[in-house]
Amino acid sequence: MFRFQIVSDCKNKDELIHANIVKPKAALKIGQKLNEGKTKQIFELVDQPGLVLVQSKDQITAGNAVSKDQMEGKAAVANKTTSCVFQLLQESGIKTAFVKQHSDTAFIAARCEMIPVEWVCRRVATGSFLKRNPGVKEGYRFSPLKMEMFFKDDANNDPQWSEEQLLEAKLCLAGLTIGQCEVDIMSRSTVAIFEIVEKAWATQNCSLVDMKIEFGVSVKRREIVLADVIDNDSWRLWPAGDRSQQTDKQVYRELKEVTPKAMQMVKRSFEWVSERVKLLLEPQASSRVVLLMGSTSDVAHCEKIRKACASYGIPCVLRVTSAHKGPDETLRIKAEYEGDGIPTVFVAVAGRSNGLGPVMSGNTAYPVISCPPLTPDWGPQDVWSSLRMPSGLGCSTVLSPEACAQFAAQILGLRDHLVWCKLRASMLNTWVSLKLADKKLQACSL
Repeated sequence: MFRFQIVSDCKNKDELIHANIVKPKAALKIGQKLNEGKTKQIFELVDQPGLVLVQSKDQITAGNAVSKDQMEGKAAVANKTTSCVFQLLQESGIKTAFVKQHSDTAFIAARCEMIPVEWVCRRVATGSFLKRNPGVKEGYRFSPLKMEMFFKDDANNDPQWSEEQLLEAKLCLAGLTIGQCEVDIMSRSTVAIFEIVEKAWATQNCSLVDMKIEFGVSVKRREIVLADVIDNDSWRLWPAGDRSQQTDKQVYRELKEVTPKAMQMVKRSFEWVSERVKLLLEPQASSRVVLLMGSTSDVAHCEKIRKACASYGIPCVLRVTSAHKGPDETLRIKAEYEGDGIPTVFVAVAGRSNGLGPVMSGNTAYPVISCPPLTPDWGPQDVWSSLRMPSGLGCSTVLSPEACAQFAAQILGLRDHLVWCKLRASMLNTWVSLKLADKKLQACSL
């Protein structure tokens, strides 16, 4: 908790707030205030160049601050929500400015120059979209997601922008010019970020209807990262997909009269979200990959699979068994992992004549993947024992250890949203790396 003290030499409110940022967990040297928005303040950290402290405020606004009220405890609720959401995204593999939560009402982030655009992603048509698109009924579901962007300009009520307007603005932030490559990266990232958060909220039977996010350019690394905050002001969230149960800032927007009782109702909605958001970081089901190798000579191959599985947060168990030399033991091991009910993918690692994969596939309803360690001399002949299956068997064959782990993750991700989120972020990061490589190559060719 922050301890607020009266400081006699503070000459104004800003100085008082600045003096009150006491460091409960670590000694931070707070520098000047860099920026202040409707719901937060940004302070430099003198002893940590490239980092800032993002301090939330007990203020709630709507309509570009046309409506504005104090809500005691909102700073802590908003900070808790943002910290959990950014932790989810970071652990999934999304690049963000978030570093760590510092206190109940503040977090540390990488210093960024903010791109003055709000990216809005919609799954369901509601709110301002209906006003701008008459004839579309509320509840219309967007598949694929509907993307929009709005230029941050309070005086003009944040006008909607097209991609062409953003490109023509020729924005340059932290030494990075915002061109087609950067716009494409932000657009693709917005969709991935929405889908990850949507998948996570679905585990709590909550529908993510729409969400707004902002990007910044890291001053230190000069790369685009997800920045600002993502809290209950940032989205529409409908429990059980029911608009009447909405728990987001729309509750405040729709108040006919701001009374203490009404503000308590709004606060309860925000607190409900801040309590549930912690659950987004918890796996919904345990899962594993069981690697069965024909002999210990296959350990190196199995270790590659295990390392790749670890990147998706999937634990691996390594066992040695031969379907040719000890089929009874192979089936006993299989039964051992079927008996505890944990979702499992079996991976058969056997060179030469692969009997391990087919025997497992013919005796279990669990998914089986063959990933044979092929050798240069007999590989072209040996692979057929994995590819040519008898009828009635569904054993797949994946030759690359990394691809084998990814396939296992895709299977287990159907039940574990945290695995799915890592897969989704990995897809985005692969696409971004290709986009940046192409940009670099084009620059060298000019």
